[in-house]
Amino acid sequence: MKNPAFAVALSAVLSTSFIATAQADKLDDIIGSGKLRCAVTLDFPPMGFRDEGNNPAGFDVDYCHDLAKILGVEAEVVETPFPDRIPALVSGRADVIVASTSDTLERAKTVGLTVPYFAFQMVVLTRDNTGINSFDDIKGKPVGNTSGTYEAIALEKDVKSWGSGSFRAYQSQNDTLLAVAQGHIDATIVTNTVAAATIKSGKYKNLKIAGNAPYVIDYVSLGAKRNEYGLLNYLNLFVNQQVRTGRYKELFVKWVGTEIPPTNLTVPQVYY
Repeated sequence: MKNPAFAVALSAVLSTSFIATAQADKLDDIIGSGKLRCAVTLDFPPMGFRDEGNNPAGFDVDYCHDLAKILGVEAEVVETPFPDRIPALVSGRADVIVASTSDTLERAKTVGLTVPYFAFQMVVLTRDNTGINSFDDIKGKPVGNTSGTYEAIALEKDVKSWGSGSFRAYQSQNDTLLAVAQGHIDATIVTNTVAAATIKSGKYKNLKIAGNAPYVIDYVSLGAKRNEYGLLNYLNLFVNQQVRTGRYKELFVKWVGTEIPPTNLTVPQVYY
């Protein structure tokens, strides 16, 4: 190039453009697009379900709308079964996962996970004619759970260690509950919130809670692509603000009720 001054100026312009492009991240993209696409599971009441008008509703749906409102964009709920949560994110069908996703180290190899935004206690759900009254009573029985969930992984592992009984995986939470109600399996492990909502609904007249399951509290996180550090940092602050402003408690009372107290999201000696 014959004009050194022009070459330097062009190089500076190109460098500035490249830096600006490199600094743009998913958070900027969401704000720029005017839309936040949340992967939400809609067969997991009271976290996500369809109301009488067939509209998405529940704790996770409201959480998605809260996040969109803070960002100044519209919320789009992308209905996503439990096994498809991570594929929906990785494939670009969703921007974030707001679907009660357990914060396992295995999942963290694929996606970025925030600090907990909700937590569940596990209970045994069975029929009232099985003779099951505690977790110990399910040993040797046919049991099952929803594929890809924390409780399914834990329960299947227990069945294998017992050396008796059987385990079946189902595609959705509704399929699992129906299997218990119809006698295809004798029991399942679900969250206290799901058990309470299922029995309260009156849809299955013969189900009961048979005590707690001896599993650790299931802390669940929002999810984003692992390399989207700016978005993940924002999501962590958003979760923090939801608790500090009282919105977390407000949503808990709205969707879960007052019979079950909100689980403390702090983890002793870890999150304060």
